[in-house]
Formats: sequence, C-alpha cells, structure tokens
Amino acid sequence: MEYQDYYKTLGVAKDANEKDIKSAYRKLARKLHPDVNPNDKEAEQKFKQVNEAYEVLSDPEKRKKYDSLGANWKEYENYQRAGGTGPFTWGDANGSTRSGGTTYRTIDPEEYEQIFGDLGGASDFFRTFFGGAAGGFSGGGFGGGGRSGVSMRGRDLEQPVQITFSEAYQGTTRILQKDGKKMEVDIKPGVKTGSRVRLAKQGGAGVGSGPAGDLFLSIQVLPDPRFERNGDDVTVEVPVDLYTAVLGGEVAVPTPKGTSIMLKIPAETQNGKTFRIPNKGMPKLNEANGFGNLYVRAKITLPDKLSKKEIELFEELKALRA
Repeated sequence: MEYQDYYKTLGVAKDANEKDIKSAYRKLARKLHPDVNPNDKEAEQKFKQVNEAYEVLSDPEKRKKYDSLGANWKEYENYQRAGGTGPFTWGDANGSTRSGGTTYRTIDPEEYEQIFGDLGGASDFFRTFFGGAAGGFSGGGFGGGGRSGVSMRGRDLEQPVQITFSEAYQGTTRILQKDGKKMEVDIKPGVKTGSRVRLAKQGGAGVGSGPAGDLFLSIQVLPDPRFERNGDDVTVEVPVDLYTAVLGGEVAVPTPKGTSIMLKIPAETQNGKTFRIPNKGMPKLNEANGFGNLYVRAKITLPDKLSKKEIELFEELKALRA
C-alpha cells in the first residue's frame, strides 16, 4: 500500500484540531468535487484522497491508530476485526494483502492435514472459524479427521468499495475482475456507509467438494461538502440574504438528485431556522418510490461594503427600534 500522509493531504498540522480539519476538508472538497471538475480524473482521484484523509482524521479512534501506526493502521484495524488481541505484528497480518481490502488464502487438503491433523476436540473452534454447520466440514468432518472425504466451504471475503454521494442517490455499478473474468456489479440507490452487497459463491475457493464462499462489497459513501446525511434524511445549509430574511421571498435549494427547487422564505426568518421538504432526501434502499426528507437550514448573510446612504438608513432603522 502506498503510504498517504493524511495531514499533508488536507494541508494541516499534525496537532490540528477538529475545527481546522473540517475547515480544510470543506475547502478542498469544494475545489475538487466531480461536479466542479467533470471528466477530470486527476481531480477525481485527489477528491477521493481528501475524503479518505478526512474520514480518518475526523474520527478520534481512527486518528489515534493512524498517529501510532502510520501506514500500517489499516492492517491493525483488520487484525482487530478478525478478533486479534495484544500487540500487532506483521505475522498477525499473514494472508492479508496491503491493497486496502482484506483477502484470505485457502489451503488444499494435503496442507490442511499437515497443519491440523485429526480435528478431534478442536471442532468447536473450527466450527466458529470456518463456518461450521453453515457449510463447513462434511464427509470426514469433525469427528473423524484425516484427508479422506474432507469438504470445507470457502471463506467469505470482504472488499471495501467507495462511491460518491451522487452515486449513492442514483445507484451505480462497479466492474470487478476475478480469475481473468470481469463482473459488473449493481449497487442500488439509497445505500449507506456500511451497506453490503453479496456476491454468492464469489469468495474463497472451497476445499474438496465444498462450495465457494461469498464475496461481500462493503460500501463506503464519501462525504459531500454540501449535504449532511442522517439515514435517508439530508440537511443542506442555504445562504439567505438579509432583505429576504426580513421581508420574505424565495431561495434556490440544491437537492441530492442534482436539481434545485425554490423554497419560500417567510418574513422575519431567523438565522438557523430549518425547513422540512418531504420526499426530497435520499432514496430508501429496496423501497420503491420511498424517499427521506430534505431539511434546509437558513444561513443569514449580511451585506458588506455599505454605501453612506445605506448606513444612514440602517441608523434610521436602529432609531425606530430603540
């Protein structure tokens, strides 16, 4: 894995606080966002790097691991997920690649017998580790040991996949390559970070007559500088000029779909006032025509570079309110 200095990627110091990290991220994300740089592969790659850096540095636990282990922090995280405890060494990562996802090696029956021999009383352990009754050993199985008739289901594999906020809304596809063959995988609209796409029998090879395991794509939806997502609901902050806030009017509101809608702003709207627009949030996964809500938070903007006349009028208003 090529080491990425996340602090350098965001342009912040190693002792930067949460506010500085978020500010640097937002600035870079706006500059590099695919909507601003269409068909620019370099900008798209940098956008992904910026999002990866922010994902780690904005999370106290991940940042702590990164600060301690540097380029090895992901391997340590995979080691912990696999149930590892105690100090981490590269011996604990045996069988894992350093490509950002985790893969596993399978063993043939001969090597299996050399390593494990007669399973005997260790059957409970292997039921847990290899899947047991869910498709583990048959034939020689847990009681008999030996090479003859050994059948074992292949390991389930998991591969992280990053998609943009827009792709999560529209749905998308990814091309995977396995054993020289390409597979096109559909990712449905409405997926969230943590959603999993199951590819049956595309995981580790089985032993003997055992079936292959499954491959799971673990979805990570990259943050969007404009929208805050909470489940299927989305919040967007929209600037509202002082005159519209005081007198009322309309403002254009961007939507996750990529369009914009006009929102009526009532007179005397206060800063931070939130408006709910139903069914304009994210699609609900596996629910036809189901959508979350879009929440619009008003950010009142004040005029600058006032003329002498404008200042006089504000003074008159001030006197009227005294």
